[in-house]
Amino acid sequence: MTTSARIYAGVEGDQRKAERRAQLIEAGLDLLGGPDGETAFSVRGVCKKAGLASRYFYESFADREALAVAVYEHAVGRIAESALRAVAEAPQEERALVRAVVAILVQEISDDPRLGRLVFFASLNNMLAQQRLESVRMFVGLTIAQAVDFYDTPSGPELDLVGHFVVGGLAQILTAWLDGAVEVDTETLIERCTDLMIAAGSVR
Repeated sequence: MTTSARIYAGVEGDQRKAERRAQLIEAGLDLLGGPDGETAFSVRGVCKKAGLASRYFYESFADREALAVAVYEHAVGRIAESALRAVAEAPQEERALVRAVVAILVQEISDDPRLGRLVFFASLNNMLAQQRLESVRMFVGLTIAQAVDFYDTPSGPELDLVGHFVVGGLAQILTAWLDGAVEVDTETLIERCTDLMIAAGSVR
């Protein structure tokens, strides 16, 4: 029997490896999404946080940059999946759809501020500049696709402008709110952001 197929304590080796990888990603999210961001992020620090020996780090990741990318993709994936689920479950009416997306984003970063710091704080985590650019493009693409589907309108440069404006503006507002620069209650934040996104969409 090969090592990869060996069963230890009733759990297959591949499953245990996946569980360790998940532990490292969670520990990485704690550090990268914490107040100190990239400065607190190291292989040793992540392993200590996860309670794992460094040899387990290298079974899943080549270096800290590889883990950082995995952590970022995990965080973006959580947010994107929540937003898409909110759209699917919301009544098919303009304000209801927009509000559902805004509400779930606010809930996600309120419940887990690490997500907001990692995904939206442009000043943190310089090693993830390319991933942040790609995630913005992805969110813009999702926004445009939803607009094309809901309004039955053709895509094009003008809709691209609106998509970038909406995604960039909302990200900045959420960053400022999470950072304490904008002091409003959650309900006000959701309602005003919904208003602004609908207003922006009206110029399509």
